[in-house]
Amino acid sequence: MSLLAQIAIFLAAAVIAIPVFRHFKLGSVLGYLAAGIIIGPACFGLISRIDTTLHIAEFGIVLLMFVIGLELQPSRLWVLRKPIFGLGTGQVLLTTAALGAAAYFGFGETWQSSLVIGFGLSMSSTALALQLLAERGQLNSQYGRSAFSILLFQDIAVMPALALLPLLAVAAARPSAPSGLWLVLKLAAVLAAVVVGGRYILRPMLRIVAATRVTEAFTAAGLLVVIGTALLVSQVGLSMSLGAFLAGVLLADSEFRHELEANIEPFKGLLLGLFFITVGMSANLGLVRDKPFLILGLTLGFMALKVAILWLIGRLSRHSTIASHGLAFSLPSGGEFAFVLFGLAASLGVMDTETAELLVLVVTASMILSPVFLILHDALFNSTETDDRPFDTPSELYPKVIIAGFGRFGQIVGRILRARKIPFTALEASQTQVDFLRRFGNQIFYGDASRLELLRAAHAENAEIFVLAIDDVEASIRTAELIRKHFPHLKIFARARNRQHAFRLMDVGVHYNIRETLVSSLEMSAEVLEALGLSKLRALETVQRFRGHDAASLLRQYAVKDDDQKLIQSGRESAEQLLHLFETDDDRTEARRARTGTDR
Repeated sequence: MSLLAQIAIFLAAAVIAIPVFRHFKLGSVLGYLAAGIIIGPACFGLISRIDTTLHIAEFGIVLLMFVIGLELQPSRLWVLRKPIFGLGTGQVLLTTAALGAAAYFGFGETWQSSLVIGFGLSMSSTALALQLLAERGQLNSQYGRSAFSILLFQDIAVMPALALLPLLAVAAARPSAPSGLWLVLKLAAVLAAVVVGGRYILRPMLRIVAATRVTEAFTAAGLLVVIGTALLVSQVGLSMSLGAFLAGVLLADSEFRHELEANIEPFKGLLLGLFFITVGMSANLGLVRDKPFLILGLTLGFMALKVAILWLIGRLSRHSTIASHGLAFSLPSGGEFAFVLFGLAASLGVMDTETAELLVLVVTASMILSPVFLILHDALFNSTETDDRPFDTPSELYPKVIIAGFGRFGQIVGRILRARKIPFTALEASQTQVDFLRRFGNQIFYGDASRLELLRAAHAENAEIFVLAIDDVEASIRTAELIRKHFPHLKIFARARNRQHAFRLMDVGVHYNIRETLVSSLEMSAEVLEALGLSKLRALETVQRFRGHDAASLLRQYAVKDDDQKLIQSGRESAEQLLHLFETDDDRTEARRARTGTDR
């Protein structure tokens, strides 16, 4: 079968399976797994050889680890340090110890294999858990935030797991060999090289590429960072995923974070989907036929154990009874990382292949049952109880305002918001401007706000206000159209360069817009009138009257903006009306003065 035909089969399977699973709120990961099972050798056998595909698909995991690293911003970790390193550490350690002990004493696994099994099953699916909580409107509840903190710690724990896996492989093969020390030394050397290179090579390189303002070049640079770091780490026998994760962490606090995430996201999504399809294709359905009760028992057993541990952690951290129940039933399943970890462990000889295949089926079953556990939670417990105790929130995840365009206009808005301690995210397409403003301590990110991927990376779905201050008219209109289509809840406050720009913004539904020179020119006009002898009150009244008339004429002209003749005629009529308005006002003022005997 040709490569093109295989690609067509993969795409068709995904296109059919994903909408079906999304319709039943089971998540795209399960849809990919189901698609792989259907087209794989265990079912229809449309694609029989999966070795080549798996090598390509594994790069999706590398990109996933890079994006996870980008999300681990130090400032976010500091804000949520207590729940992350308290709840998260407790959950991972207790679950790993309990499940590892069960594997060691109950099933006779080696201590190395038991440790990998315990840790792999302690992970939960971030994508699935957050999606289910968001759909149920529980992401902002106390246990929703606690679940998010635990998931964040699990992402952090991925790095030491990937680093320790080769050491476990050495210990499993040659328990008395001293080569594990050599691996530790190599790991330390690689970590130092990546950290130093990230600071003194990666960021300067990205600045140079970003200055060209060629999107394709920056995308290529981002992919080069991921692949280069992954290859560097793999040369010393460590996981490529670990290298990509480290590169992401190093760039998490940089101005390029959102742009890199937006550029990598399409590649990551496609390749990660391909990885899960190949996992489904390689699933040993013979085990399901031969050992259905064992798989069901293992699945329910480890999920029940995770529920009990999470409930205990919730109570020990002084969550209410209802919040503890909610936390326990939010994260009972396994996660995508288990597929990666068990596959690597089997390839390195830490565990046997049949055990890894069995555990992949167990994790898949747990992900399918995860929504069922939430339904069970609603049926068993009263979920109406509220808990109003304060908890920390990373402002980056929930910015009240997003400012697109951080030039002279956007900076003033940002300074006022900062003075009032209102969190905002600033996006700027000029890398030179970003670099300059960051020297003064501004939190600003490089990227083109007219790209949907960037807006999603900046968490536009969680914001309330969108300040559109982009200088380029076409980019401004594209961004406004994008916001209106994908984030209709956002209130847009736009800067218009001129009257025509204002008309185009009104065309796409942006009704609050202000021309950039209007207010400053009105203020100067008032000063000029005062200098000519008018009182301050008269000067302000004149300016305000003019502003009201201008706003009304703008709406009239908008109705005929596509007809040049009518637009010109409307402009002339507006000027005559304005002149008549002030003449009438002057006559009334003179009559009032005559009656009262006052001067101007």
